[in-house]
Amino acid sequence: MKNALFASVALAALSLPAAASAAAYKHVLLVSIDGMHALDLANYVAAHPKGALAELSAHGVTYGSALTPNPSDSFPGTLALTTGGTPYSTGIFYDDSYDREAFKPGSDCKGDAGEEVNFAENIDKDDTKIDGGGTPGDWMSQIDPKNLPTHLKDGKCVPFYPHEFLRVNTLFEVVKAHGGHTAWSDKHPAYELLNGPSGKGLGELYSLEQDSVIGDTKVKTTGSFKAERDFDEARVKALLNMIKGKNGAGTKDSAVPTVFGMNFQAVSVGQKLPASALKDDEGLVGGYADASGAPNSGLAKALDYVDGALGELVDGLKAAKLDGETLIIVTAKHGQSPVDGATLQSLDDDPYTKLPGYSFHIADDASLIWLKPKDREASLAGALDYLHANAKTLGIAAVLTPRALALTFQDPAKDSRTPDFIVNVVPGVVYADAKKKIAEHGGMNWNDRNVALLVSAPGLKAANVPGLVGTTQVAPTILKSLGYDPKELQAVKIEGTESLPGLPF
Repeated sequence: MKNALFASVALAALSLPAAASAAAYKHVLLVSIDGMHALDLANYVAAHPKGALAELSAHGVTYGSALTPNPSDSFPGTLALTTGGTPYSTGIFYDDSYDREAFKPGSDCKGDAGEEVNFAENIDKDDTKIDGGGTPGDWMSQIDPKNLPTHLKDGKCVPFYPHEFLRVNTLFEVVKAHGGHTAWSDKHPAYELLNGPSGKGLGELYSLEQDSVIGDTKVKTTGSFKAERDFDEARVKALLNMIKGKNGAGTKDSAVPTVFGMNFQAVSVGQKLPASALKDDEGLVGGYADASGAPNSGLAKALDYVDGALGELVDGLKAAKLDGETLIIVTAKHGQSPVDGATLQSLDDDPYTKLPGYSFHIADDASLIWLKPKDREASLAGALDYLHANAKTLGIAAVLTPRALALTFQDPAKDSRTPDFIVNVVPGVVYADAKKKIAEHGGMNWNDRNVALLVSAPGLKAANVPGLVGTTQVAPTILKSLGYDPKELQAVKIEGTESLPGLPF
């Protein structure tokens, strides 16, 4: 069912690298402050003129109208930054999605094809532990193959690893092909996705498990402002080790990465979590105080923490005398909605399961819907009628039909991944219990997609680019800054992705 477009894309191995041009930088540090809007960056720099973000902005280019792809979830957001592609070419719509050619874990690929494909904490050996049940830096020790969905490969039923799910190469694979060292740290071992189809793009993946529990409690890291900051800081220490020429754990010598980076989760949790919980100071409040983006106390602490952590990384580069040859990119995989708390509507997404022909959906502040493959054609009209009839109950603003989706993505009638319907919600709708969560991401509205984007280096002049750009433009920009041809990225060629404007390289 895969579109013929991908039949011509070499997935098993990279071709020989093109000749490199003059490199503007020797290293690139890519940082995703998950959830951070362009508005958050502007507000923070204005209020903290001596902070690290202000320092980076003082010799950097800021893009105030940067947009993530649709949908704005973590996996497509990460892949936009590292492949230059949207789900059109990557084939990945969400970290929890669906494939009409996949089978359940342990199923031996028996029965009807068509199964949920969830790459998050669920594939860990032990998701209650911060190390995922293995050794950080060795993702294969952290992932249990028995927890993976399965698929048929050369007639055999085999586990579906995250990197195999990706249809195009990553910038890490390109850099490795040129002899560079690569490293990344993220919130689940499932981010071995960034190895790319070759399975070899990352020299090191230093991932901890964000959904692990705190001590001997049943509270997850995501349920505490402070625990989330501690989670991020453990990975900041790993990057500082890498800057010093060590592995993430600091136990072995290693080359300083050519391209490396991490995501921060503290801001995302600061936006989502309603109030103080385990390990937190009493009386903290998450989210925003008003529609202009003034942070409440819980979010303010998260922003302050991340600013300080960026300062640690900048200081680490200076101490290693790498600051003059390192390009720093600060952005976000996704935004978060809503900023204006007055618009919050917390709804139950269970009615989606009653759709005629229903097979699977994922709903945070949008809904992606797949029907049973064998019942699809007979169910499409009834499913659309159901969505229209329940629009108010589900907070639906618009329904993207298969015909509309085929214009932006692949045709769901021919592609194994593209949803049958995508629902855009009324701004402020979140499919969650407001006592547990006051914001979400994954949707298609402005707060979901308009994210911070700052490209900084000591030799750059401060500038603001107000025009629309996409976070997909980060990947080709990184390769260009290193002297490599951006068209070595398959998604860049497929989608015609340009480098970011306003830069001197």
